[in-house]
Amino acid sequence: MARERSSTNKTSHNLRKTYFFSAVVVIFLGLASRKYGPYLPLFLAENAGDALWAMMVYFGFRFLLARKNVQISIFCSLLFSFMIEFSQLYQAEWINQIRSMWLGALVLGKGFLTADLVRYTVGILIAAFLDLLLIRNHRFSK
Repeated sequence: MARERSSTNKTSHNLRKTYFFSAVVVIFLGLASRKYGPYLPLFLAENAGDALWAMMVYFGFRFLLARKNVQISIFCSLLFSFMIEFSQLYQAEWINQIRSMWLGALVLGKGFLTADLVRYTVGILIAAFLDLLLIRNHRFSK
């Protein structure tokens, strides 16, 4: 029993490292998509940043909920992302000051766009698909 728990903890720890690394990689890809947007095809330049942001949110939830199933992380990621997007309808001075700063704009966005909800959904579903591939490969590599 203790050996089984130790194995489960080690597996969870390894998955958390993988999810953390995945989130960091996606952050760099998202920042690169913003910086090098003019050099990307128009479709990618317009959509990749938001999809990658949502992928980062997903991997963050997987990091926190490594032992939970993927559906819970999908739900939490969609809920969080949609809440952030809908919060952009609130335009008080204090939150707009936060949004005017670089980091505040990256986290909170600036203005509500329905298209962002689609981009977030696609990004989360892509991340979940990659996650399922990762989990399958992890299980079969034992």
